[in-house]
Amino acid sequence: MNIKPLDILSKYYGYTSFRNGQESIINSIINKKDVLAIMPTGGGKSICYQVPALCLDGITIVISPLISLMKDQVDALKSMGIEAELINSSLSNNEYNQVLDNIENDRYKLLYVAPERLDSIEFINLIRNKDISQVAIDEAHCISSWGHDFRPSYKRIPQFIKRLNKRPIVTAFTATASDEVRYDIKSILDLQEPDVYITGFDRENLSINIVKSSSKNRYLLDYIENHKNESGIIYVATRKEVESIYEGLLKRNYSVSKYHAGLNNEIRKENQEKFINDEIKIMVATNAFGMGIDKFNVRWVIHYNMPQSIENYYQEIGRAGRDGEPSECVLLFTPGDVHTQKYLVEVGIDNPERKRIQYKKLQQMVDLVYSNGCYRKSILNYFGDELEDKCDNCSNCLNEGEVIDKTLDAQKVISCIARMKRSFGTTMIIDVLRGSKNKKVIDQKFNDLTTYGIMKNYGAEDLKTFINTLVAHGFLEVVENMGVRGSYPTIKLNEQSMRVIKNEIKVEFKESKVTKSRYVENELYERLVGIRSEIARENRIAPYMVFGDATLRNMASTYAVTKNEMLNISGVGEVKYERYGYKFEEIIQKYIEEKNINKEEVLNTLETNKRTIAKDNEYFEVTTDSKLYERLKDYRLSVSKLEGTLPYMVLGANTLKEISGRYPLEEEQLKDIGGIGPVKITKYGEDIINIVKGHIEENNIIPKWEEKKRLKLVLDGDSRKTDEIVLDLLNQGNDIKEVCNETEVSLSTALGYVCDYIKDGNDINFNINLKALYSENDKDMIKDAIDKFGYEKIGAIKKVLPDYIKYENIRAVILEGLLNDK
Repeated sequence: MNIKPLDILSKYYGYTSFRNGQESIINSIINKKDVLAIMPTGGGKSICYQVPALCLDGITIVISPLISLMKDQVDALKSMGIEAELINSSLSNNEYNQVLDNIENDRYKLLYVAPERLDSIEFINLIRNKDISQVAIDEAHCISSWGHDFRPSYKRIPQFIKRLNKRPIVTAFTATASDEVRYDIKSILDLQEPDVYITGFDRENLSINIVKSSSKNRYLLDYIENHKNESGIIYVATRKEVESIYEGLLKRNYSVSKYHAGLNNEIRKENQEKFINDEIKIMVATNAFGMGIDKFNVRWVIHYNMPQSIENYYQEIGRAGRDGEPSECVLLFTPGDVHTQKYLVEVGIDNPERKRIQYKKLQQMVDLVYSNGCYRKSILNYFGDELEDKCDNCSNCLNEGEVIDKTLDAQKVISCIARMKRSFGTTMIIDVLRGSKNKKVIDQKFNDLTTYGIMKNYGAEDLKTFINTLVAHGFLEVVENMGVRGSYPTIKLNEQSMRVIKNEIKVEFKESKVTKSRYVENELYERLVGIRSEIARENRIAPYMVFGDATLRNMASTYAVTKNEMLNISGVGEVKYERYGYKFEEIIQKYIEEKNINKEEVLNTLETNKRTIAKDNEYFEVTTDSKLYERLKDYRLSVSKLEGTLPYMVLGANTLKEISGRYPLEEEQLKDIGGIGPVKITKYGEDIINIVKGHIEENNIIPKWEEKKRLKLVLDGDSRKTDEIVLDLLNQGNDIKEVCNETEVSLSTALGYVCDYIKDGNDINFNINLKALYSENDKDMIKDAIDKFGYEKIGAIKKVLPDYIKYENIRAVILEGLLNDK
């Protein structure tokens, strides 16, 4: 068959371009290559094997672990006019036999099969002689015993493939895979020289917010009240908590359901379908809920408890914003979450080695929670991905909320614990601080302490919250003690406690703000949602399979009433337009007539507003004050000499330029500058502010401060990204090391830009002396590591190599390989 993938994407899916990485994966499959693709949840994995299925002759078999996942995907394909079917335990005998007859008659392009069905002799005898173009394994991490969702039934897949008369293309897809899992996927499935794609784990549309506070319930209720018109998931650690939160929200008349392993299959299935079909807004669930939930319009995910690992966390938040629209992920953390997860590891895992690995993963999750840096950068680094700058879309980067100095109160708590001589539980500490006449307090003579009653102005619950918050921020520690009746936690001091007492550090807490909903009332949009629901019920499919929320919003804002107008909207393909388009056109036309809308005038105004918004709000323009910039560079140079490091590692040139053009005069303003986080503000902030103040006084400058927040910074009229500047300079014939010096990026980063440029299908018109960047012996070691992990996993490659081999050496070998493949 000679069908172009982009034509299929447009005709059936209604999109005019592929997402990041999709086209390369699809081209590999069409060129008969085995593929392993690791793509973030919501990154569009299914399109990567569905589009080739329609391009290639024969049938594609998709092996999938969950009935709900299979049903959603097959329903979606049928709604687009694609011949697809499933085989799993949900079929009756008559339905199963009908599917077999249709396979015999070559009716299907895609057939979804549960792995348990691969042992069926009847199925194998029928399918082995068919023209099978591709076997696609979805959720491929399930094949590995190292994976967080290991399923023994997946071990049957290689034997099934061997039983086929002709080996098809074999493709494997997953959202998260450690080095061990990736190795297992390739070796167990016996992938033949596969093209390995790691499309990047970043989901830019997801904001990440970690709230360290014990007032979880209060925060949760405030958040849901603000977001009650949006679809959301609340993840909790235990069934008991699911029931408690569900009952609490139900009593408050929220549209809510629940999901956990303690419910029978029918109830779970019913609750899940109500959520997918927008019949209920909120799902409260354990992590048993989610894999394969193909719901595009989940606007928020709240973790009421900390998950066991970064893999779990990132996969679960990936259920938000699968339509690419802005969505929010909130993790509510208290130290008790750690003990809950340790208990679940102890009772849930018998194998000592797996238990050790899980404890390591749990500690990595704890480290993320306590991190002061960009949360997204930490997560991407964990997966071997890189983020050059802070993301400006996580709570650490944005620093929103009022900062309150609690140093004095913290010193009172720490002093009290120190005077109590040994570790006690929170309740006893609270009793002493509040001056309780409890018998245990008096018997211990704690009423004689100078700290007795020193915080009686605090309520007991508020004081408990404050102590837990001190623990959550690392100023105190919780110790698990074993007693006659089991384990019990006590509070003890640590090194940070001592620094607080000595006034070496401040205790400042940021008051977490509950965000407002992005949901906007729009009468026409609501009418379109209504007709979508009717169509979905008539066709027994989920509403998003008709059209997504973003597509409906575009229809409503552009008043699309003709075929051309409809087909210009992302998400409206020819097939869907022929099936459903006229119904939406009727609704929109009726609305225009009812409201007496002058469509041309409205669209002209809309276009003008768009241009104004793009001009005023998309960019934040800053002009460098050259004199101040030079003073800041001199300061940076003196600091770099003292610290024995390179100047740009102290602060980047763009950071200094932004400071020089914006004149920050206090720490809060410095937090809005790119490239200078909390640690660097602590180290250099006071000096920088003094330099800025001195400069504006000497030059009679009256600065006007404006917040940048999430707007894109444009320095001195140059809106190019760093990678574009580097590539431009290289194309002009500049030496790569000179380019690195000018742009203040590392040699490794610059080589990475060139690699990415080539992987995107571009040719380069400049030369880099790569052989000067490695020895032949080093090259052999690096190539061995690349063969093992794939060239995308730089972090994993670096770990197995000697320390003297640097990132630029690795990237040079990778780049040479890419150029040789051209």
